[in-house]
Amino acid sequence: MRSGLSTLILLAAITVAAKAQEAVPFPAPKTEPPIVTPGKANSDPPSDAIVLFNGKDLSQWRGADGAPAKWIVRDGYVEVAAGTGDISTAQQFGNVQLHIEWATPTIPRGEGQERGNSGVFLMGRYEVQVLDSYDNKTYYHGQAGAVYKQYAPLVNVSRKPGEWQAYDIIFKAPKFDEQGKVVDRARVTVLHNGVLIQNNVEIYGITYNDRPALYIAHAPEESLRLQDHGNPVRYRNIWIRRL
Repeated sequence: MRSGLSTLILLAAITVAAKAQEAVPFPAPKTEPPIVTPGKANSDPPSDAIVLFNGKDLSQWRGADGAPAKWIVRDGYVEVAAGTGDISTAQQFGNVQLHIEWATPTIPRGEGQERGNSGVFLMGRYEVQVLDSYDNKTYYHGQAGAVYKQYAPLVNVSRKPGEWQAYDIIFKAPKFDEQGKVVDRARVTVLHNGVLIQNNVEIYGITYNDRPALYIAHAPEESLRLQDHGNPVRYRNIWIRRL
């Protein structure tokens, strides 16, 4: 009798489990996906991208005080002018796909954080580190491709100093409630030179170099910022897509 009862219980459990695993129909798309023409090369902007730097001028950028950006534009790239301050986009963004190419100085100077240091600050707050990490030791969550002081990159795929490198970044902006408390943290995925180095990681908060990260409520869209860390880092082919 007990054996029969156990069998019935087992069959009932199997039936419940089977029902729980039944496929759930997903809703059909309500609209046809828009057509976007890709760039001729993978690094070229698609047709719906906003080109933030076209190799000619910094009309899309502003200095720290809102004045025209003072970095140096030449030969299709823009170079950090040490001491002039960070530059930020005139437009503001939330969830985005960002493509940006960069190169550290050909002749490396300094060690660790003093070599080819800059940074890409999403929403002006959340930093993906730019650094010469080719044969250059530093703390793991401070090297190229790190979510600074939060996540080391999965691998180091840095090219030699002076060689052009690329970040492709997918960023999901944080959300805050009416009291300013974060209810949905920011997330970021980063490919460095085509290799996945940050896999949809959850950002702990605003980037600081001297204290733990934390969230402070801000607008749903903010400017993209590039850092002047005193090193002549170069940037080119910068484009962004709203998601």
